[in-house]
Amino acid sequence: MGSFEGGGLPPDDVVVTALRAGDEAMFAALLDTWSRGMLRVARSYVSTDHSAEEVVQDTWLAVVDGIDGFEGRASIKTWVFRILVNTAKKRGVRESRTLPWSAFEQDGGPFRDFGAARGGQADLAAGWPTPEGEALAAEVRALIAEALGRLPPRQRVVITLRDVEGCTSDEVCEILEISAANQRVLLHRARTAVRGWLADYYESVKQPE
Repeated sequence: MGSFEGGGLPPDDVVVTALRAGDEAMFAALLDTWSRGMLRVARSYVSTDHSAEEVVQDTWLAVVDGIDGFEGRASIKTWVFRILVNTAKKRGVRESRTLPWSAFEQDGGPFRDFGAARGGQADLAAGWPTPEGEALAAEVRALIAEALGRLPPRQRVVITLRDVEGCTSDEVCEILEISAANQRVLLHRARTAVRGWLADYYESVKQPE
């Protein structure tokens, strides 16, 4: 089917048809586009990066095995991520506890709005162009990863899907099979907790004039 570089993925019906036909190029395109985010979400449920990788592998096997049964009631991405979450949950219950997510992205990503909790810091990474600033940004990223690890699993996966993966509220509700009200509550609690921890951090590093 050729390369999808630069053009994103085609519509769902094209994707599904190609997967059912065993199109390796389409499968490779999905791997390139979604696997990184799938690892992040899986890591919300399991205790090691290796476990998360195995969850993603198991998910792709389940997708290949189950694509003929895909009914199109949700987007193909939602369907894949729902399989991922269910697979990760099953693995997670076999582990003693979920440890902090250790693979936070270097760019600071969608958590930049959390810095506005106090002091007017509108972006966690931008605005620190100097080497000293970059070191501070790296420290904040580590703090966010630690903060995510403190959250209850349900709050952690909701904030990961919304603020790291950029999923919409509707998509999160479909993936996790929760109500819109439940999603809002979980997201609000998670964001409030992370903002609070970041606000405490900013107060602790604020230097006197």
